[in-house]
Amino acid sequence: MKKWLATASLCTTMLLPIGAVAADYTIDTKGAHASVNFRVSHLGYSFTQGRFNEFEGTFSYDPQDIAASKVNVVVDTSSIDSNHAERDKHIRSDDFLDVSKYPKATFTSTKVTDKGDGKLAVDGTLELHGKSLPVTIDAEFIGAGKDPWGGERAGFKGTSRIDLKDFGIKEMAGASYVDLDLYVEGVQQK
Repeated sequence: MKKWLATASLCTTMLLPIGAVAADYTIDTKGAHASVNFRVSHLGYSFTQGRFNEFEGTFSYDPQDIAASKVNVVVDTSSIDSNHAERDKHIRSDDFLDVSKYPKATFTSTKVTDKGDGKLAVDGTLELHGKSLPVTIDAEFIGAGKDPWGGERAGFKGTSRIDLKDFGIKEMAGASYVDLDLYVEGVQQK
């Protein structure tokens, strides 16, 4: 009986997906395997897209206990890049982001909820432009496993909408909100 239990336990362990244990990850910004992207309406006719080129963060992920997961990200607001230097200069000014006064934006998760089928709701606090407010990121687990360099990785994508007035930021060319598209690949910490 003991031999059967040991064999059953070993088989069950082997059936778990790679990376299916609680782990801490560093977001892979050095390898450019993560991005913080935004989309904002332009005059109601089209959209301007861009990204923040400088950010860092960590996350903890346990597929067996999703509620124990955590996310922390810090974004350098001066690294905004909408592919137009003059527009970026204006967005960095005190008319909008005021990066000289508010050089960082931070997101710290407060709760992660498993919505089923790899979908997650990541609730947290976004500190932006001197205000700290609750934000929810609709996230989805992409995958986890070994990388070619002997490490372990896990990846997610997420979306969220931020109302500019909530953070004391003026409308930009008629846009009252910004949609965020997030892609996060983390390298497991050893």
